[in-house]
Amino acid sequence: MTRDIAVVAVAQSDVLRTTEEMSEVEMLMPVLHDVLDRTGLKTADIGFTCSGSCDYLAGRAFSFTLALDGVGAWPPISESHVETDGAWALYEAWTKLLSGDADTALVYSYGKASPGSVRDVLTRQLDPYYVAPLWPDSVALAALQAQALIDAGATDEPALAAVAARSRATDNPHAQLRGPVPQGDYVVRPLRTGDCPPIGDGAAAVILAAGERARELCDRPAWIRGIDHRIEAHGLGVRDLTDSPSARLAAEKAGAFERPVDTAELHAPFSSQELVLRKALRLDETVRVNPSGGALAANPMMAAGLLRIGEAAARIHRGESDRALAHATSGPCLQQNLVAVLEGDPR
Repeated sequence: MTRDIAVVAVAQSDVLRTTEEMSEVEMLMPVLHDVLDRTGLKTADIGFTCSGSCDYLAGRAFSFTLALDGVGAWPPISESHVETDGAWALYEAWTKLLSGDADTALVYSYGKASPGSVRDVLTRQLDPYYVAPLWPDSVALAALQAQALIDAGATDEPALAAVAARSRATDNPHAQLRGPVPQGDYVVRPLRTGDCPPIGDGAAAVILAAGERARELCDRPAWIRGIDHRIEAHGLGVRDLTDSPSARLAAEKAGAFERPVDTAELHAPFSSQELVLRKALRLDETVRVNPSGGALAANPMMAAGLLRIGEAAARIHRGESDRALAHATSGPCLQQNLVAVLEGDPR
């Protein structure tokens, strides 16, 4: 890398069970204003804008173009979009800044999952010939992964419940679920309600800046020391669901194993997936995992991965972390994985 690039500001909405009274633009506007206000920048000062969302959630094609009303697309701006979680939008913005074509970037993502059935919508990510026609929903596939872990002796149901309880014992004011949450009944055995992410609507935004511009905009920038993303085979039947080679490889390429991290924000929508990621990313008990509560406390579709990067960066901004790992995933059973390593300046 020829330029140092950092996350200099983070903003997010409260994650709510439903926001039927507002549009995506109305949900986004306060978040975009907040993240810009944290740096003193105006829309015209941003060199590049990139967003992440999913038309399947909105139920209409090119829905992201409507969200641009919240940014202000006139005068013309340099803008791009990814049809996935905003963490991948951040990756695109990072490469843009790395090339020298811009010095600042606004990255945002959002999702309104409440209007439809997320379990059914996510089947459209599956292999269209052999798997998608069977309509196995996201919870059923996660249950297959959890059962594989139990059969391998890697966990049991009380251990899964402990992951969920720890995640929701957070003081994150934006989280949808906080405090004691009953595990509830089985959704798909062995996963109970408490092992699954809540359905919610939300948005997130971050600002990236390069070099000295980052230090001008933030007292303690969260420098992106490495970032990489990898993907598993599309066919679930050819994968070992108890492991995540793609997450491990992404972490290796991002430099996560060069020195220990003190914090890890993992995008693990199901309690069993945190166990898979802990193993793949070599996180021991000295690492504080998901102090924000993670996706089990709030899982706004298409924004939860970007939130993991934002939460890790915010802890560096506040001086609560010096070197953090952030992870995002997309697809069934941790199919696609992105890992970023963030560091603050020495104190």
